[in-house]
Amino acid sequence: MPFLPLLLAMASTFSPTSAARALLPGSTSRPLFLAAAAASSGNVISSYISLPSPLCFPARSSPSTESNTPLTPLPGLFAGRIQPSRKGLDFRRGQFTVCNVAAPTAAEQEATASAAAKESQRPVYPFAAIVGQDEMKLCLLLNVIDPKIGGVMIMGDRGTGKSTTVRSLVDLLPDIRVVVGDPFNSDPDDPEVMGPEVSERVLRGDTSLPVTTAKITMVDLPLGATEDRVCGTIDIEKALTEGVKAFEPGLLAKANRGILYVDEVNLLDDHLVDVLLDSAASGWNTVEREGISISHPARFILIGSGNPEEGELRPQLLDRFGMHAQVGTVRDAELRVKIVDERARFDRDPKTFRESYNEEQEKLQQQISSARSNLGAVQIDHDLRVKISKVCSELNVDGLRGDIVTNRAAKALAALKGRDSVTVEDIATVIPNCLRHRLRKDPLESIDSGLIVIEKFYEVFS
Repeated sequence: MPFLPLLLAMASTFSPTSAARALLPGSTSRPLFLAAAAASSGNVISSYISLPSPLCFPARSSPSTESNTPLTPLPGLFAGRIQPSRKGLDFRRGQFTVCNVAAPTAAEQEATASAAAKESQRPVYPFAAIVGQDEMKLCLLLNVIDPKIGGVMIMGDRGTGKSTTVRSLVDLLPDIRVVVGDPFNSDPDDPEVMGPEVSERVLRGDTSLPVTTAKITMVDLPLGATEDRVCGTIDIEKALTEGVKAFEPGLLAKANRGILYVDEVNLLDDHLVDVLLDSAASGWNTVEREGISISHPARFILIGSGNPEEGELRPQLLDRFGMHAQVGTVRDAELRVKIVDERARFDRDPKTFRESYNEEQEKLQQQISSARSNLGAVQIDHDLRVKISKVCSELNVDGLRGDIVTNRAAKALAALKGRDSVTVEDIATVIPNCLRHRLRKDPLESIDSGLIVIEKFYEVFS
């Protein structure tokens, strides 16, 4: 036979399609070279491909011997299942090798995503590394120990580390028990802070709630947030078509049993201020739209910061904050140099800088955890409570929030110091922060309101 017809005959016999179909099971109609193309384009082959044993092609010498030619094993391939060697398919000298690329399990994917998210997070400046600003740090710690104090309002000059200090509190927040998958951080043991779905399951007698421990969440409320993003919204289309209350939780739901931080709170829109006032006072958030009403718990520690030069806060919102911290610029030159050096170290290598404060951070975490567990055992004498109320009365403080917050803050400070009784020094430390922002403003008064509180304290407690 002439050479060209022989070559064409061999090519037709050993075409990629026929060779691939010879290797695949009889029920498989997809040629293997298509699988090779899919693998080379990034698709994953998740199982072995069963092949005839032995793997062989006819060894052709001439067309006349086609029917009785013995089969010769194809070099480079194994009999039976092809063992995994490389990802995808490898074409070398007209041969190919198939390997098994096992798909990751759901747990592995979740762990990988969690690790990637943790790596992508912005590094937080350690709380223990903050130099100075003891008043602000103490107010934040006391609110973590006793969330019922009612939050902190931090006012001070720009560039004094207000936002940095608040955000560094994340590492110190203790763990709480929450229901798995619940967007409201529901407490499985306290009906007052359960979301609607969890509450219904508990009322039905469901005792199979999946429970886990998680860090107390800190939610940043941006100034440009819309009301539906803060409060949540109702899917009207789903409610009308399916007859269910399709509620999309907002930031207040996420902040339940956590911390809600508002930077530049004195610049917040009035309608959002009203929402925060209502939720902070009642501990619940209610969304009403088109005749549909949904309520969920929204108990959070409200932390705000701002610059007094940019405007004062409304008295109604100011009174909702349990404590008020006044932050000033550091004047000592040596201390300023230390702050600059520490910040430069953090910016240069955040991971190493954070690791250098691990021991101090862990010690502070243990101190907070111990204080939270011992808070219920702390007592305050009746005489001290009477004197606290007398100070509030003589300062013309409106309402009784000043009395309540001062008692709670003094107990939290005693617990932080590891004692089971409140002393006069504890009250002297916290009472300026509890009453300073509750005094009536006198435009002609040149003395700081904190000094007025201290003077009245020593007058009553002498």
